[in-house]
Amino acid sequence: MFTFMAIDYQQLVQGDRIHASLLHDPDAFAEEMDRIFIRGWVFVGHESEIKLQGDWVTRQLGNESVIMVREHDDSVNVLANRCAHRGTALCWEHQGNSSFFQCTYHNWRFGLDGAVRAIPFPDGYTNPKEQLGLDRAGQIDSYRGFVFVNLDGSAGPLDEHLGAAGYDLIDRLCDLSPTGRIDLSKGWIAHRVQSNWKLWPESDSDGYHVGFVHASMSAATDTYYDEVAVGGDAVSSSRAVDHGNGHVELDFRPSYKRELSWLGITRDKVKGYYEALVARVGVESAEQMLWDGPPHAFLFPNLFLGELVVAIVEPLGPGEMIHRHTSVQFESVEEGFNQRLLRQTEAAVGPASFITSDDAITAERIQAGVSGTRRSWAGENRGWIDLSRGLHREEVDETGTRSSDASDETTNRGFWRRYLEIMTRRVSV
Repeated sequence: MFTFMAIDYQQLVQGDRIHASLLHDPDAFAEEMDRIFIRGWVFVGHESEIKLQGDWVTRQLGNESVIMVREHDDSVNVLANRCAHRGTALCWEHQGNSSFFQCTYHNWRFGLDGAVRAIPFPDGYTNPKEQLGLDRAGQIDSYRGFVFVNLDGSAGPLDEHLGAAGYDLIDRLCDLSPTGRIDLSKGWIAHRVQSNWKLWPESDSDGYHVGFVHASMSAATDTYYDEVAVGGDAVSSSRAVDHGNGHVELDFRPSYKRELSWLGITRDKVKGYYEALVARVGVESAEQMLWDGPPHAFLFPNLFLGELVVAIVEPLGPGEMIHRHTSVQFESVEEGFNQRLLRQTEAAVGPASFITSDDAITAERIQAGVSGTRRSWAGENRGWIDLSRGLHREEVDETGTRSSDASDETTNRGFWRRYLEIMTRRVSV
């Protein structure tokens, strides 16, 4: 059977605007958690976080707390972080290493595969033990270490979700490593923000606000954002790109004025890195990579590839979320090189950084501004948020990719286009 939603998303999400009620409506939030985070593909973590058998990390996927764990056969598993008996959370720390998971309530014990291993006083139960294991993710897949999960198992293949563009964006980041592999095991910093989760896919790929919200960064530091995203030629040469499927990018490559702008350094300072890159991909490709750098892109619904930062968007409620980030580290480079990547991450998005604190304040001010809007206002032409910037100059190529100036809202429209598609699908219950 099928169910139809009471919320008229077709009315609330239009080509050049969305209704502000979607940023705080609890009914919309509940449906998003089901349709997007339970029934769809979401990023859960990176294989480098669980290098050894028994390594695990906890993550929040919508309303679901999960455990990503490296099993004894080296495979990656994703389990519900709650005991199958009475629902007690099994793991309270963010990461650890265990040979099993044990509930603190009644001492039920589960293997890394989620199967129940031990039940105190088992003669009180008649159900077969295989029916008493932890809930497991319906689908798990990975690409170049990035692990994606579909909790209910009905989302179809990961290929359909990522598409060619999703794979290409991940490739552009990983290929910069001399081995083609990155490491995300330095730990994650979380910013808890009083805003709706959907404001962050918009903000992370919004080129219009950089020169205003982050003006203090431009004034205080010599940053490459000045040449790729702040006013004048930068916003017309850099591109806002909607790749489809909700995957969007601010493509800075056309605006870079020198190689290694994205790293803030000259080639003579990273000679060993360049030589290792050449050894793997050849001179021509290595030279191009020094110019192009990593992508600045958002993969729907929760993964931000912020050049040398990877971030996760974690919804907590209609007006609360966590923005969690870590530094990209490359394999087979000098320690000083990775330390530079770490310091750049701290300066950009760390606890005392320019970017995240600016964006968090802005998101909370948006939340305060929209919190009183009502769904019923849509028909009265009240409470709308405009997303029309650059629509008249947006270009669509033969693959369906849309692009425009970096300050245009092509990326914002791309996110909401995918959102509308998912929220209006017929779903089985």
